Amino acid sequence: MEESLKVILDSFPLDAQKVKTYSALSFAYIGDSVYDLIIRTMITVRGNTKPNKYHRQAIEYVNAGAQTRMMEQIRPFLNEEEKVIFRRGKNAKPASHAKNQSPHDYRIATGFETLIGYLYLTGQVNRIMELITIGLEKEEESCHTKKIQ
Repeated sequence: MEESLKVILDSFPLDAQKVKTYSALSFAYIGDSVYDLIIRTMITVRGNTKPNKYHRQAIEYVNAGAQTRMMEQIRPFLNEEEKVIFRRGKNAKPASHAKNQSPHDYRIATGFETLIGYLYLTGQVNRIMELITIGLEKEEESCHTKKIQ
């Protein structure tokens, strides 16, 4: 078991040369899982409940529409490199499309997942957490403002 973990830990962060060989959709593939894990962790630490309730809470954050809103909130906080990575993902041509999401939201969500995957594989987990925290706080502010109006 310890050797398996070592293989995983030795796999990243990727060096700058190796990062250039990865496609945007490869980053999106891992980014989807990383974001899902962060959201599931956030929901779980709020308190113990039934798995079905966890799932219902998670899908409020982990879908193309929610990821598009998240991206809109964090976009002003991205550096130039992160903007380039996001655009690569947004403009990638996936083999399939989400059934229940608009093509626009799906493309933005793919860009978001690409950014998360890139940051994860380059060892920038603190930056992921910073951006997600900003996005969640901004979304909460936005929802609160809408309720007041």
